[in-house]
Amino acid sequence: MPPSILRNIPSVNELLDSQPLKRLSDSVSRRVVVSGVRSFLETLRQEAQTTANEVVVPVGAELAERIASWIMTSEQAPLRPVINATGILLHTGLGRAPLAPDALSNINELAEGYCSLEVDLESGKRSHRHEAVEKLLRDLTGAEASFIANNNAGATLLTLAALAGEREVIVSRGELVEIGGSYRLPNVMEASGARLREIGTTNKTRLDDYEKALSAETGALLKVHTSNYAIVGFTEEVSMKDLAPLAHRNQLPVIHDIGSGALVDYSRFGLVGEPVVTDSIQEGADVVLFSGDKLLGGPQCGIIVGRRAYVEQIRKHPLARAFRVGKLTLAALAATLRHYRDPEVAEQRVPLLSLLSTSVENLKLRAERLAPQLAAATVIESAESQQDVTYLGGGSVPGQQIPTWCVALQPATGSIDQLAHQLRTGTPAIFGRLQQDHLLLDLRSVFPSQDEQIVETVCRLEQNEPMDEVQT
Repeated sequence: MPPSILRNIPSVNELLDSQPLKRLSDSVSRRVVVSGVRSFLETLRQEAQTTANEVVVPVGAELAERIASWIMTSEQAPLRPVINATGILLHTGLGRAPLAPDALSNINELAEGYCSLEVDLESGKRSHRHEAVEKLLRDLTGAEASFIANNNAGATLLTLAALAGEREVIVSRGELVEIGGSYRLPNVMEASGARLREIGTTNKTRLDDYEKALSAETGALLKVHTSNYAIVGFTEEVSMKDLAPLAHRNQLPVIHDIGSGALVDYSRFGLVGEPVVTDSIQEGADVVLFSGDKLLGGPQCGIIVGRRAYVEQIRKHPLARAFRVGKLTLAALAATLRHYRDPEVAEQRVPLLSLLSTSVENLKLRAERLAPQLAAATVIESAESQQDVTYLGGGSVPGQQIPTWCVALQPATGSIDQLAHQLRTGTPAIFGRLQQDHLLLDLRSVFPSQDEQIVETVCRLEQNEPMDEVQT
């Protein structure tokens, strides 16, 4: 590369005096701009010195504009708001359940200053942070006590360590679940210090299988709801109603990991088979474990409820401090739980329940209204409303379909993948799903207030670079 090319690259100070970078310094700190300019120029020089092809160095304002655009792109936070148009209501990649407005308000109120996290304001003495939600959980589930862990995997590990560390835990072979992120129950049990005692077969486990496995080494009986798969056909399993008396006759705790954690019967939304926390408590479970950010529709956490004696053991275990949650999680959880005191209020104010309860007729009208507006964008060849099905997600009722309506998009130029990329990287980011050579915007997971944002974002694509130039 001729040295003259390198000499033509402006200095950092020259570039900082340009209008594009001066404007950028007003919105981003000058230190960030200086660092960005230096990094960009260093990359440009290295490319000029090492590439076999001729490097065209932009000049003047063009180079300054390119650097400013590059800095702005690099300054975008990886964690950004997304309009979820995939139709998957509990999309793990998109943060699972959105929080209720009251939960957000409670977080803001308690986060902007100090709060009574571990102080009893009446007596002035130290209290316990779990009291922020304990009464609510007692009233809603019928349990005597509770503890909140960072997620349900943490709740499971902590419970096993506290109640059955260095002892055997009896589990049906058909319930040795694996969920996302390589979570396997046998591995979690090993990490807890408890020893797995498998019983039964993959498809059949009977009560006498549990009874025969009992010994002086038994620390607990564990029942796990297989939320992300189903064994059908020639099957048999033991209900909590039958398992609890066996455990209690032998002075052992029975733990029920119900996974997704419904506080209401989801059959009202057409989804069956998900256990309800109150039913498990009433049927005799000593400890029930479930997630806060799935069917409950709250923040990520693992909720432990059950008999006070066992929950106290869990609270006093050394790992409890490692797994406990902070004030922001408790603030969001408390606000969410308060809605469940009235199921009709919960259906209106908990976003997951609100989206689930939206009628198919409502979704159809929205899709038919959106389609012509999206079709009017010059980057769109066609936009048609169509009926479809989607799924709840989050490992819950994976085989059960939810009816929905979508808008199916075809780009005027370029590929479906390129259109999907432009929408994902836009502002706001819009995440749809690719299906049968169309990009579907599924309204089951889109809030009505976001419809106009979708139209505006798609129409703004007219002003972007040609779609065949977008890098995917």
